[in-house]
Amino acid sequence: MTGMTSSARPLLNRRLAEFGTTIFAEMSALALRTGSINLGQGFPDTDGPEEIREAAVRALRDGRGNQYPPGPGVPELRTAITAHQERRYGLSYDPDAEVLVTAGATEAIAAALLALVEPGDEVIAFEPYYDSYAACIAMAGGTRVPVTLRPADGSFRLDLDELRAAVTDRTRLLLINTPHNPTGTVLTREELTAIAELAVERDLLVITDEVYEHLVFDAAEHIPLATFPGMRGRTVSIGSAGKTFSFTGWKVGWVTGTPDLVTAVRSAKQFLTYVASGPFQYAVAEALSLPDSYFDAFRADMLAKRDVLATGLTEAGFEVFRPAGTYFVTTDIRPLGPDLSQNGDGFAFCRALPELAGVVAIPNAVFYDHREAGAPFVRFAFCKRVSVLEEAVGRLKKLAG
Repeated sequence: MTGMTSSARPLLNRRLAEFGTTIFAEMSALALRTGSINLGQGFPDTDGPEEIREAAVRALRDGRGNQYPPGPGVPELRTAITAHQERRYGLSYDPDAEVLVTAGATEAIAAALLALVEPGDEVIAFEPYYDSYAACIAMAGGTRVPVTLRPADGSFRLDLDELRAAVTDRTRLLLINTPHNPTGTVLTREELTAIAELAVERDLLVITDEVYEHLVFDAAEHIPLATFPGMRGRTVSIGSAGKTFSFTGWKVGWVTGTPDLVTAVRSAKQFLTYVASGPFQYAVAEALSLPDSYFDAFRADMLAKRDVLATGLTEAGFEVFRPAGTYFVTTDIRPLGPDLSQNGDGFAFCRALPELAGVVAIPNAVFYDHREAGAPFVRFAFCKRVSVLEEAVGRLKKLAG
């Protein structure tokens, strides 16, 4: 006999009712079912440095991290994180009081929002936004206020006047992602200066998602918001090993901030996973100490892959927004024509694309509250082997005739 459920209300908490299965799960399942090349979900198809993988094996064999690691993270990793922040950005943190290791950046975002946001608080996020932002704001009881990045001159840009106008007396927090997923936008020094001045003027907290900090291209530069006047004391900065070292399955992220901010985030985080990724924390500590040559080579490799995919997509008939950061390319499908682009409907296009061309992508509209603003845009990931990208591009060119 099956269990009885009340029909008086749905089982799923109403705060989460709008989310359902993520688009990544749907499109990855579609890729498997159709045997398509998956350029949807952002994970590399090759592992990171062999010496870092061996460091994890060594930690496992030596019994380091096989039992619960310390709540804030293993000391070696916390020290490595502070050394990285100091070396790269001149940001000085206390590894004992101002660093918290998390189960990837996703948990860091969740814990920070659950800790800092109360029901009724408004949280401003740039749309299109990474899908967990919306769910975590909802779980915290906050109100999502999107500020739309709009296409202009080959990239997506922030309208600072629109941002200022979005701040109200109920605004608690700005959720900033730079380099930005999915558009590839990297906020400029001038834009970050204006954001910092706004946060100070209106006394706002800020969460910065900086997981793509080492993937900036061309003339772009990643500048942490915490380096700006008045920002260190109000900014929760989030980093991750997954994107920088190509071990996304290890789920090692971190938070840096003042003792008060980190203590608040830890208060929420301890009831999510408590701790995670024990042996991998020791390996990531070694990874963060790799020489600059590693980071330079990593960026150069991804830049070459970006250009393979972006050029191929242009030749296949897409309008391409060549990203200044991350490992995603956003395209406008409308130049393919109304039939092929499903009348500019990114959802319909992405659901049809595996059968039409044997390639999977992600419709950007899923990252928007204003769905119509994102309707014609589709995201492709280029963190794959060059041979895979070239095969995908060849298939897409045939699609366009």
